Amino acid sequence: MVTKALKRKEVELGFIQIPSRGRADLLGEQALPFDTMLNDMPAKVDKYGRIWSECLRQKFTLDTCVTISKSPNGFKLILDQKGQSSNSLDNESEHQTLISIDNGVLSLPPKSTEPFFKTNSTCIFSEDILKTDVIEKDSIDLVVTSPPYCIAVNYENYDDGIPYENYLSFSRDWLKRCYDFVKKDGRLCLNIPLDKNKGGQQSVYSDLTKIAKEIGWRYQSTIIWNEQNISRRTAWGSWLSASAPFVIAPVEVIVVLYKESWVKLRKGKSDICKKDFIDWTNGVWSFNGESKRRIGHPAPFPIELPKRCIRLFSYVGDVILDPFLGSGTTLLACLETNRLGIGVEINKNYCALAEKRIKQYMSQQKL
Repeated sequence: MVTKALKRKEVELGFIQIPSRGRADLLGEQALPFDTMLNDMPAKVDKYGRIWSECLRQKFTLDTCVTISKSPNGFKLILDQKGQSSNSLDNESEHQTLISIDNGVLSLPPKSTEPFFKTNSTCIFSEDILKTDVIEKDSIDLVVTSPPYCIAVNYENYDDGIPYENYLSFSRDWLKRCYDFVKKDGRLCLNIPLDKNKGGQQSVYSDLTKIAKEIGWRYQSTIIWNEQNISRRTAWGSWLSASAPFVIAPVEVIVVLYKESWVKLRKGKSDICKKDFIDWTNGVWSFNGESKRRIGHPAPFPIELPKRCIRLFSYVGDVILDPFLGSGTTLLACLETNRLGIGVEINKNYCALAEKRIKQYMSQQKL
């Protein structure tokens, strides 16, 4: 065990340098570098004896005193600030729960951020997922989403044609936020393209999966979505020539990731039938995409996609989040499957579209 004050670089970059006086006790004869855990979060000790973890980045202020000790699965870090009792990183200062569950109903405290639209089981917030403070950490069971693809889709108030490096940085930021939002056994179903050729060939699936794993998300599997009605090809590269042909895969993927435990940590009710379970655990899903004109959104996905993800990877009554709600399809799937749904969408026009679709669905259910 060793106690030290954090320096500026440690605070800014998200690492802790193990002091030389504590190396023998904490590291022993372990060969460096190696992967480990810090307060039950993924971490790595580099060849210089520094512990790196996303849970440390911008978490503390300069000169914060911390105590590092060994734990059964890695290391434990506790605050040891003068005049305060020592507290685990897992038990940060108390703060008001913004969204809570009361007898299967989403409820908000009186002074919380006003939602754009709310029912007993769904809630829409017109906010930026990178800035919102309406979602409690460790509160989400499953994230189902299809983020921007960086292919110059006209989203009105979001530039989908930004440089690819900026897109990857943006993806890292929102993936980190969602990682914080989900429970220890929380999951993410990420619908993205296999690759893209607009603005230059890029391996979107590979790049975003790598970023997610660097953040701490653990990889489970990939589902291939054979969209079937993908638009007719017009770009072939060098036609009938080996000079420079284009190879385009007419599919998208759903990357399935989880936080710490793939096995659910509590018992719950599943609502998937035998046939669907057998069919959907086959890693190739074939169903049509959605019509932009019919929905009124430039990039909608069909309700079949979130509905399958929700039924296969969550229990009845679980809390589902879509950080890029768009036209509201994920919340419609929540209503159909008896889950609680939270949607965050920066564009108020799309929030209004999602509200309209939810109200239409609820009206039809009353008939």
